[in-house]
Amino acid sequence: MRIERFGPDGDPARVRSCHDIMVAAVAADDPGLPPMSRTVFDGWLTTGWTGEPRETWLGYGPDGSVAGWYLLEVPDRDNRHLGILETYVDPARRRQGFGTALLRHAAERALADDRRLLTGFAIQDSPGESFARSLGATPGLAEIRRRLDLAAIPAGLVAGLRASAQQAADGYTLISWAQSTPEEYVDQIVAIELAMADAPHDPSWEDAAFDAERVRATDRRRRLQQLRSYTVAARHDATGDLAGVTQVEVAPDEPDWMFQGLTAVVRAHRGHRLGLLVKLAMLEWLAQAEPERKWMITGNAETNEHMIAINEALGYQPFGRPVVSFEVPAADVLLAGAAAQS
Repeated sequence: MRIERFGPDGDPARVRSCHDIMVAAVAADDPGLPPMSRTVFDGWLTTGWTGEPRETWLGYGPDGSVAGWYLLEVPDRDNRHLGILETYVDPARRRQGFGTALLRHAAERALADDRRLLTGFAIQDSPGESFARSLGATPGLAEIRRRLDLAAIPAGLVAGLRASAQQAADGYTLISWAQSTPEEYVDQIVAIELAMADAPHDPSWEDAAFDAERVRATDRRRRLQQLRSYTVAARHDATGDLAGVTQVEVAPDEPDWMFQGLTAVVRAHRGHRLGLLVKLAMLEWLAQAEPERKWMITGNAETNEHMIAINEALGYQPFGRPVVSFEVPAADVLLAGAAAQS
C-alpha cells in the first residue's frame, strides 16, 4: 500500500476523497448520525478542535485510488505520550489489509515523535471495535450519545424547570454571547475548562493544560468552519466570576441538527443547579435564534451521572450505539504486524 502525507489546506481533491470515505464509513457503522458536513470537516482536518499539531496521510490501493486515510494528532501542551488517531477505510475495501497498513504506519509516526500510546474511538459492536480488539487494544470509557427532539418538549417544561432552578441559583446572573469569546471572559472560560478535569476520563489521559490560546484556537476553528456558536454563562454576582457555562454549535450546511459543546460548572459553585439553569436558558435562546432546527445531540461518559440526569430531565433519549475509547502501545502494533508477517 502506498501511503503519503498531504496538507489538507492545499489539496481540495484529496480532502474530498477523505470526506467521502468518512461519510461512507459513518453510514455503514453509525447510521442515523449526521456525518460532519464538508465545511465543518475541512476546518477540523486543518486545525483540529483546539489547534493541536496533526498530520494526515492517505493510503492508495493498487489502482491508484484512495482506499483509506488517517489523521494523527500529537498534543504539544499536555499528553505528550499520546498519539490520538482517526483512521478510515472505504467500507467497500475493508478486510483487504488497508486498515492494518495505515495503523502500522501511524504507529511508526507516533514512535518517531516519542508517543508510546495510540488512542482512538470506535462504535460499539462495529467493525472498528473488532479491529481494535484484534490488535489487543484496551477499551476504556464508553460515551453515550443522546438526542433531544426539540418539537417534542412538553409545553411549559422548560419554563417550569427554569423557575425552579432560578430559585436555587439566587446570587447568580445569566449572561450570553454569540460567536467568539469576549476578551474579558477568556481567562474565566479557561478556568471553567480546567474545572472539567474531574469529569470522567481514561486513566492514561492527563488533565488538559487549557490556556487562553486554546480558547482563541477554538474560536478560530469555529470561524473557519463557518459555525454559529452560542454561549450562556452563569456569573456570580458577588465576585463577577463565571461559575458555569454551556455552549452549542450550529453548522449552516447541517440543516436539522445542533451540537452540544462544553457544559461545566466550577467546583466552588456547584450545588446551585447552574448546569441545568444555563442549559434551559440556552434552549429558550435557540428556540428564537434557530427555530428550524429539529434535534440537539450530546454525549456523556456513561459514568457521568450528574450530567446524564440533567439531560434526561430535559427529555434527551439515548441515540445510536456507545462510542468506546481504545488504546494500544504503539510498539505493540509494530510487533503484531511483524509476527503476522513471519
